Amino acid sequence: MKRRVSGILLHPTSLPSEWGIGDFGPGAYEFIDFLTVSGQSIWQMLPLGPTGYGDSPYQALSAFAGNPMLISPDLLLEGGLLQSEDIEKPEFPHDHVDFGGVIPFKYELLRKAHSNFLTEKPASVVQRYSQFCKEHAHWLEDFCLFAAIKGFHQSRPWTSWPEELVLRSPEALSSWSQKLENEIERHCFIQFLFFDQWQKLHSYAASQGIRIIGDIPLFVAHDSSDVWSHQEWFYLDKKGEPTVVAGVPPDYFSETGQRWGNPLFDWQQLKNEGYSFWVKRFELLSFMFDFIRIDHFRGFASYWEIPAREETAVKGTWKKGPGAGLFHAIERDLGSGAPIIAEDLGVITEDVTEMLDELGYPGMAILQFGFEGVEEGDNSSLFLPHNHLYNQVIYTGTHDNDTVCGWWDKQPEEIKDFTRRYLNTDGKVIHRDMIRAALSSVAFLAIFPLQDLFGCGNEARMNLPGTSSGNWQYRFLKGDLSSDLADDLLKMTQLYGRTAAKKDADLKQPDTNSVKLL
Repeated sequence: MKRRVSGILLHPTSLPSEWGIGDFGPGAYEFIDFLTVSGQSIWQMLPLGPTGYGDSPYQALSAFAGNPMLISPDLLLEGGLLQSEDIEKPEFPHDHVDFGGVIPFKYELLRKAHSNFLTEKPASVVQRYSQFCKEHAHWLEDFCLFAAIKGFHQSRPWTSWPEELVLRSPEALSSWSQKLENEIERHCFIQFLFFDQWQKLHSYAASQGIRIIGDIPLFVAHDSSDVWSHQEWFYLDKKGEPTVVAGVPPDYFSETGQRWGNPLFDWQQLKNEGYSFWVKRFELLSFMFDFIRIDHFRGFASYWEIPAREETAVKGTWKKGPGAGLFHAIERDLGSGAPIIAEDLGVITEDVTEMLDELGYPGMAILQFGFEGVEEGDNSSLFLPHNHLYNQVIYTGTHDNDTVCGWWDKQPEEIKDFTRRYLNTDGKVIHRDMIRAALSSVAFLAIFPLQDLFGCGNEARMNLPGTSSGNWQYRFLKGDLSSDLADDLLKMTQLYGRTAAKKDADLKQPDTNSVKLL
């Protein structure tokens, strides 16, 4: 029998903690315990990179580094790198993230932790830190220099730095490396703390039979160490500014499309170098996660190129991407890695379908789209449950969707009427009805945001595409994960045959009957 499982989408920043933002501390371990007792097998996250302006996980300062905001002060206290006198208890809201207050507060704690490390130099930490620096040198050195210089220049974009730094003059890099030696060392240590805490959390999840889905964006942020360090990989002018940028044409989310602003890859240049950047990305993520969701997968077949001077995405054009050849190159270099999930939403053309078929990766289906896309007498939407496939991941919604309850409140009566009849419900607990529909699907994996399990409204939406403020802030409260909620979810999961056997063999070798590994 083909195995079917389910899980919850929740970014770690949404977890409860005493520090203004969720992290890899006690709240994360408690969430894993909740997943276990409620019969779930999967925890899906958003990208874990260090965020910049706008706080978006999809606009990270590095494609490799971790977000320092996810480092747990509780675990630093437990490990002796912080003392209670180092911390003045903050007064942050518990129901959302106040990034403006949290970021400087946590960076100050991390500075103290680094200072304590330099003073005490505990042997076990020194050894692990030294090993980490060796293993991650290929990205760590450039990132830490980038972060230190950026801090010196009050976080301004790298294109506004002195010209010799923009152009990466060897003499300038050497001079600034010496000038900012202490700051560079601190950023290295912070990255060590991130990966050290992450590895322990991931190991705990594995011991409880929980596998973790990571997320890899196709594009990287312009203001990132990756672009600054390897300008030859992108379409930039002589000042380092993008000549063309990424986005998507007008669609469900926006009438003018989405102008993301990321620089576009020079795929021919990357191919000439054996796609080394992508090989290294997948190598790291395969180490960190059990599955990898590729955001904007269609962009590997063809992507929307927007002239940088345009303020919207309307006047873009489709350009050919690297196609399946990129993934074959990664497979040749790495062999089998973490299983891939392809986010194949948006404008899906024949070249995308052909690439997905060739690679065999599971795609995605969003239940909200299935019901709202129905026209009178037409039940052909591929997102409706009766059209689902085993080799597919079903979502009630993603981080870019409204919550189910928020979505329901906005639907016209004809959509509500069809949904009620299809799901055989009165719609009074539509979030439960949609979760049941996802769990009952033939798809091998069903995922729903935690907000949908809670029945939250629009106020709990994680992201509104096309907007640059007020996003990524959702948090739930300590105590919300009740035993009654876990028991209810367990019964639903058992009813639809998605509870997993908690065996190490199942964890290490997930059912890949139809889910193709890299």
